[in-house]
Amino acid sequence: MGTFSDRVDGVTAHFEKAFFATLGKRPAYLDQASDSSIETYSTKSDSLKSDSRKSAKVATNVAIDEQDGLDSEADRRLDVTSEEAPQEPEEMTKKKRYFTFLKSPRFWLAFFVGQVLSLCITCTNTLTTEMGNAGTSMPLLQNMLNYALLAVVYNPVMWYKYGFKKWFKILVRDSWRFFFLAFVDVQGNYFVVLAYEYTNMLSAALLDNFAIVVVVILSFVFLHVRYHWSQYLGILVTVGGMALLIVSDRLTGKDYHATDHVKGDLFVLLGASCYGFSNTFEEFLVSERPLYEVLGMLGFWASGINGVQMAIFGRKDIQNAKWTPKVGGYLTGYTLVMFLLYHLAPFMFRISSAAFYNLNVLTSDFWSLLVGIEAFGYYVYWLYPVGFVCTVIGIVCYCAAPMSDMGEAVKPWLGENQERGINGIGTARKGLGVVEDCENSIHSSCETSRAGSVRSFDPTANASACATDNSIDHGHNTSTEPGSSTNN
Repeated sequence: MGTFSDRVDGVTAHFEKAFFATLGKRPAYLDQASDSSIETYSTKSDSLKSDSRKSAKVATNVAIDEQDGLDSEADRRLDVTSEEAPQEPEEMTKKKRYFTFLKSPRFWLAFFVGQVLSLCITCTNTLTTEMGNAGTSMPLLQNMLNYALLAVVYNPVMWYKYGFKKWFKILVRDSWRFFFLAFVDVQGNYFVVLAYEYTNMLSAALLDNFAIVVVVILSFVFLHVRYHWSQYLGILVTVGGMALLIVSDRLTGKDYHATDHVKGDLFVLLGASCYGFSNTFEEFLVSERPLYEVLGMLGFWASGINGVQMAIFGRKDIQNAKWTPKVGGYLTGYTLVMFLLYHLAPFMFRISSAAFYNLNVLTSDFWSLLVGIEAFGYYVYWLYPVGFVCTVIGIVCYCAAPMSDMGEAVKPWLGENQERGINGIGTARKGLGVVEDCENSIHSSCETSRAGSVRSFDPTANASACATDNSIDHGHNTSTEPGSSTNN
């Protein structure tokens, strides 16, 4: 940049040149000096302008480089955020189409477990019949042994997992939940067995299907489950197949006369309603809590409830029982089969639903026929195969509704990504295998943003992610079962 005197000389020369040009005269001594001053000023002015342009260009380039750096940092951050953000599992984003669930391995697993449960029910019915033929009938004691075994096995597991202090806290805090589950389960078993003493087998078997109606209504109202029209059709077809089996029993003379039809029918409806409440509420509990906790608390409370009823109503049955080695074997077999059934039922609730469970166990009458042919001399009436086929068609129709590969394992009350559910055996959360990774990503993102090592271009997103992370860390549903892995 030029000095102040140079600038003054240049300006003076301009004024002199303009003044003498107006007069038409110009001294010769000024021509050389003024031209030199003007040239010097012009050269320096051009140099100054060039320097200014260069400085501006350099500043512009620096700004552009900085902006490019910010843009690339933003793009990188957005890429990281898009990778770390919780994504809805692929199985849940697939379009729900007819027969999708039928093609998945989970359906065949659920169907197989359902038939094993039907065989368990068939075994318990057969063993109870054999005990009756031996002159012994004590249903309350039979169930008492199963409940006591559940309590003895799984409460020590809870003590080991939680410690006695936390076990006692769960016992007190959630006592109403498990007491209700145990109460309706005990009463369901009690009233259905009691009903067979008053009504005939035809009415009892037909009205026992009322449990399906109760499950559907409770799931619709309280668990926000929405059924497709094909599922309603499947339920009707399955119940129709069951009706054919019962009619076949009536025609072949396996029915008996009712002593008090009205009382027996009311007992069946009450027992079926209790079964519906028990199945629905147990499905809700096992979707959020470990199996050992549900079974341990169920056994604890049910043992007490059943023990009180047995002390009041079952003393005569125990006194009149014929204690022989054969009866002891029947009683032991009944307890072990019931113990297996009480393990498979909650697993069934996880991989499918309480409604699907009740549909599957309707096939137990067909398996009872096969056992009865060998054990009691039954023969196959032509309506039996037809009824069994109708039952299976109804189950297939129920599962042919538009569903994802996970089927009814995806519970609507657990959230969009099953984040409120437990990562346990058979659950959709464990089957999807995505939620824990999402939680890890959220946690890492929160820790990074807290440390300030990465710029955040969306503070709201970071805040919501951190809130989600905190809710995951402090929630009850972070517990896992033995054999289940988690990244929390």
